[in-house]
Amino acid sequence: MIEAYRRAVGEEPRLRLGLSRETTEEILRYGAVVGAEIEHLPKAARCMDLARERIRKDESAGRSFVSGLVIVADELTGGKGRFSRQWHAPPGGLWLVLTLVNTLLPEHAALYPLAAGVACGEAIRHYGLPAAIKWVNDVMLGGRKLAGILTETMIGPVTGEEYVLIGIGINVNNTSFAPELRHSAGAMSQFGGQDFDLAEVGGRLIAKLAWNIGLLHWAEAKSLAGDRGLEEETPHPMIRAWLGLSDTVGRKVRFGFNVAERPHYCAKVVAIDNLGQLVLRLADGQETRESGGEIVYL
Repeated sequence: MIEAYRRAVGEEPRLRLGLSRETTEEILRYGAVVGAEIEHLPKAARCMDLARERIRKDESAGRSFVSGLVIVADELTGGKGRFSRQWHAPPGGLWLVLTLVNTLLPEHAALYPLAAGVACGEAIRHYGLPAAIKWVNDVMLGGRKLAGILTETMIGPVTGEEYVLIGIGINVNNTSFAPELRHSAGAMSQFGGQDFDLAEVGGRLIAKLAWNIGLLHWAEAKSLAGDRGLEEETPHPMIRAWLGLSDTVGRKVRFGFNVAERPHYCAKVVAIDNLGQLVLRLADGQETRESGGEIVYL
C-alpha cells in the first residue's frame, strides 16, 4: 500500500504552468519533507492521536522526529472534526494526518490550513470534479462537503519544539453517511460516477501537499530576502492559489464559532487578507476580520 502511495506521488507533474523550472524546483525542494515517512494502518481511532504519541515517544527516547510524517488509516473509529464534532470515517475514504516541525514565522504558519485546502481542492479537481474551497477548511461540490481539514499544534514535551498536525479527510468511495449527514456530505465517486483508486488519490494529495507546503516556505524566504513584511505581498502566492479554487469571496454568509449552534452575525465576504483572515462587510457598512470560526453560505 505504501509503495502505491509513493508511485502516485512520483507521477505528479513536476512543472507548474507560469513558473520557471528554477522556481518550480526550488519550491519542490522546500516541500520535499512532506511524505518523508508514510505509515499505513488498516484501522485507527484517530490519526492525530497517533501522531502526538509518536512525537512524545521520539522526544522521550532522544530521537529526532521525522518532519513530514504522514499516517494514513483505512478507517477511523474515533475521528473528530472542528469543535469536537464526530467525523465519520468508514472504509472507502481517505483519512490521514501530516505532521511537520514548524519552522515558519507566525504570519506564514497561519496559512497552513489554506495550503492544505488548496492541496485537497487540486487533488480532487485532478479527477475532473469542480470542487471549491469554502473558508477556511471545507472542500465542497454541489452544496455537499467532500473533504474537511483540521489543523492543530503541539509543543514537544522535551524539546519545546512546535509541531503542526494537519488532519485531512476526503470522502472518496464511501457513500453511506449517517442520517444527519445525508443531505450535507458527498463523495467523489458519487459525482464522478465511478470508484477511485484510494492509493492513487492519496499519493496525489501528498504530492499536492508537498507543493503547497513548499510554496509557503518559498514565499517566506522571498519575503525575508527582500526585507519586506508579508502584508506588502499583494497578494501572498498562497492566497492567490486559494482564491483560484474558492467561491467564498462575494458570498453572503452567516458567521460564528460553531455557527450551527451559536451564530454571531450575517455579512458579505469581501476579501481574504494575507494572513488568511476573512474580511467581512457588516450590514452597517463596517468591515471586520475573522481568523477563526466558520461560515455557512446564505
